[in-house]
Amino acid sequence: MVDVQEKLKAIGPYREEPDDDMLICRCEEVTKGEIRQAVHAGMFTMEEIRRYLRTGMGLCQGQTCGKLVKGIVARELKVSPLDIEPATSRVPMRPTEMKILARDGGACDE
Repeated sequence: MVDVQEKLKAIGPYREEPDDDMLICRCEEVTKGEIRQAVHAGMFTMEEIRRYLRTGMGLCQGQTCGKLVKGIVARELKVSPLDIEPATSRVPMRPTEMKILARDGGACDE
């Protein structure tokens, strides 16, 4: 188990960078600075970043920002992006009306 305090000490304090206002996740409007701040607050995995900032949870499901977020997290942690485990992918869900299920052999009739 990784000791969070030791890891935070190893990466050093958060320092603002000139491009921290750059938009990384367009769907959820998350900036580079927000991602960097999350890492310095103790979120070291893509899953933690995703749950906290919602990166990769928008319409594109991380297809646009996933690699960028991973690169930023790796840089802040001073590791290779290959060492960062990707966030769990899930199938996008959409509401389905019961009458559609009924047409497909369900017990309900309209």
